[in-house]
Amino acid sequence: MTFLDIRFIDLIDIVLVAYLMFRIYKLIKGTVALYITIGIFAFILFWILIKTFGMELSSTILDNIVNVGVVAFIVVFQQEIRRFLLLLGSKYNVTSRFSLDKVFMSQSNKGMMDIYNKPVVRACMSLAKTKTGALVVITKDSELLDYVQTGELINGVISSRLLENIFFKNSPLHDGAVIITGNKIKAAGCILPVSQNIDLPKRVGLRHRAAMGITESTDAMAIVVSEETGRISFFSKGQMEMGVTEDELQEYLNTSKK
Repeated sequence: MTFLDIRFIDLIDIVLVAYLMFRIYKLIKGTVALYITIGIFAFILFWILIKTFGMELSSTILDNIVNVGVVAFIVVFQQEIRRFLLLLGSKYNVTSRFSLDKVFMSQSNKGMMDIYNKPVVRACMSLAKTKTGALVVITKDSELLDYVQTGELINGVISSRLLENIFFKNSPLHDGAVIITGNKIKAAGCILPVSQNIDLPKRVGLRHRAAMGITESTDAMAIVVSEETGRISFFSKGQMEMGVTEDELQEYLNTSKK
């Protein structure tokens, strides 16, 4: 096929495939699924090379593995597939692309994010003084839509008073996590995956393990206020910093969002 043989419909086909691959990449960016996808592509490349060189025994073994690969793919990526279908079919996600919030956010510089960090820091310090347990998750590239859906949708502007009311001990949402995206509190009372990391101190509770779990599997950050000690812990990339001060917390948030 020469360049002259390429039809207009072929160009549309290429553009559609490229866009689909881009949307899939955006969907799994910042999660462990991205690394799994890279592993799958590496396996496919290896399989093609085996076929090319005519290695019969290896080819037969890999053929049998590939035959059940579709089922394995669905099992491994069930959450990401569900999220991608919601992304395509949800009116909320389509209309949010053209929202005024998104326009203004794109025009603001990165320094503006520091303004949104301050109410979070103030709320955490206030909760720490009263030893009120809290778990706040701040998203980066991945919006954590599947975890947002496990809680109560709020979609409100970040406010220290609002965060304090959510985690008030008699509040029905105080046991779950608050998820923050950009300048909005997206949801409260969210359920997060619990880390199985054996290196975590045995004295830490489920809030700390949930914070560790979400930062291990995504690129999000998490803040935990201990109900027993009132100490504040910061989590990022599966790492924990315990007993952080107000200035340290502000610095962690400012540097981690950039």
